[in-house]
Amino acid sequence: MLKRNPSIANLSSGYLFPEIAKRRSAYAKAHPDAKIISLGIGNTTEPLTPHIVDGLTAAVHNLGTPEGYSGYGDEAGLTALREKIAHVLYNNLIRSDEVFVSDGAKCDIGRLQYLFGPRVNVVVQDPAYPVYVDGSVMIGAAGKSGATGYRGITYLPCTASNGFFPDVSRIKKNSLVYFCSPNNPTGAVATRPQLEQLVRQAQKTGSVIIFDSAYSAFIRDPQLPKSIYEIDGARTCAIEVNSFSKPIGFTGVRLGWTIVPSELTFADGTPVIRDWSRLTTTIFNGASNIAQYGGLASLDETGLAETRLLTDYYLENASIIRKTLLSGPFSPAGVEVYGGDNAPYVWARFPGKKSWDVFDFFLDSCHVVCTPGAGFGPAGESFIRFSSFGHREQVLEACNRLSQVHLS
Repeated sequence: MLKRNPSIANLSSGYLFPEIAKRRSAYAKAHPDAKIISLGIGNTTEPLTPHIVDGLTAAVHNLGTPEGYSGYGDEAGLTALREKIAHVLYNNLIRSDEVFVSDGAKCDIGRLQYLFGPRVNVVVQDPAYPVYVDGSVMIGAAGKSGATGYRGITYLPCTASNGFFPDVSRIKKNSLVYFCSPNNPTGAVATRPQLEQLVRQAQKTGSVIIFDSAYSAFIRDPQLPKSIYEIDGARTCAIEVNSFSKPIGFTGVRLGWTIVPSELTFADGTPVIRDWSRLTTTIFNGASNIAQYGGLASLDETGLAETRLLTDYYLENASIIRKTLLSGPFSPAGVEVYGGDNAPYVWARFPGKKSWDVFDFFLDSCHVVCTPGAGFGPAGESFIRFSSFGHREQVLEACNRLSQVHLS
């Protein structure tokens, strides 16, 4: 009988979002008349926009013709899409042959962990998207969880007191540094000087930054960087991961990309891009050709305009949630509210309360689902993440319910 993979056995509990779904399901079963509204998981809700639907439809139609049919494509993605990403989204700061199109940012993060293997120091922001931590444990780069997190992972606290930007001097030599901006869950966006600090420290320590910019399309402040490659020197120490999921509603369609600059090398001088290409062509057959044509449509003039309208819609939802939390019964409780201006997440602190207790309170008192901050790391305790991904009428109803409850 085969033994269980000890690295997977080291995972301390179930993945955060299935746990939320389990609790929601149990509550719904016990209270069948409750009309539950979710402000929890960051899953898009609005229909695909017309121009993108046209791009997807045209791709499907072409596959039904002898001259338009295609089987396996280039594992790195359609040449036209890679060129469009480099030109439209990065203003040619990167080359098209450094763009690798994929089935989503989350999938690529997992493959990147496989690329760097178990013998690497892992550094994460705290709180952080759970995949960075759980994936590191599964690959064997971290051990069993203790009181302050998993053994072998350096946690960089991101709190209100440091503006949600960590002390990067704590990054150890030769580390793999996961950094997300706009951040999930805090909604914070790193400034140019802050990212310059991060890049300098990575260069100093021989570390590699995995820069997750999946929410960059929500940035409205022109002074805030949308890509790590806007920072001098980043091409020598950073890989960037991004996605079509949240900007154009491709959470189920699945399409993203990773950028590996040609200057980035391993300690022996081997270009990282060479191993990344070898890995992806071995274990990945490329993103759906249909999805890629939808992504291509999103990057022309009409598609960009529709993307802006869609992301504006979710940002307006975030503004509504923020205003609710900053007023009414929450003000006397001293609730602190962050994010929601250049990101689709609102990060709220409920002083003196446990995250899961607040989750249960909102679910029980007003049938609203949110996300416990403790699920994102030790520094997330007492926080709740509210997602702006929802139909407007449901967001308004959820906020109306929230405004009528009183935290004891």
